[in-house]
Amino acid sequence: MSRQKNPEVPQAKSALDKFKFEVAKEIGVPLKEGYNGDLTSYQNGSVGGQMVKKMIAAQEKEMMKNS
Repeated sequence: MSRQKNPEVPQAKSALDKFKFEVAKEIGVPLKEGYNGDLTSYQNGSVGGQMVKKMIAAQEKEMMKNS
């Protein structure tokens, strides 16, 4: 079963792509535009994991600021 990952807000796609490349660079994963089949599952997963951690931290900070 193939599942396409689309952002909840389609207008955010370019910002998410930029964020993905920033995170990959920070953690030393050689992510590039286009085909990345030469990267390991661990490398790809670490980028996604770090993205989630950063998004959660930003949301928690925002929630604390607004409470």
